[in-house]
Amino acid sequence: MSIIEIIQKFVPNDTQLARLFERVQGYAELYVIAKQRQKGCDGMGEVATLKDDFTYSLNQMVRYCKEKGYLSGDISYEIDSIGRDICEL
Repeated sequence: MSIIEIIQKFVPNDTQLARLFERVQGYAELYVIAKQRQKGCDGMGEVATLKDDFTYSLNQMVRYCKEKGYLSGDISYEIDSIGRDICEL
């Protein structure tokens, strides 16, 4: 089970998590689309900024989930994989 699937189980019963998840989902979609459309060095600055925004919001959500006990231990993830997972929902 992926980290996103685990988190999604708690979204319906936690309004704060639902807001965080919605923000992460929005950044993920923007980042994945921008990365797919990037050609060579064109748009690298915009993609990097979107990746930073996505990573920051994802880290906030993971930290919240750890504080609430939804996730435990060390969580490692690859940002591009998580982005694709979120966009497939």
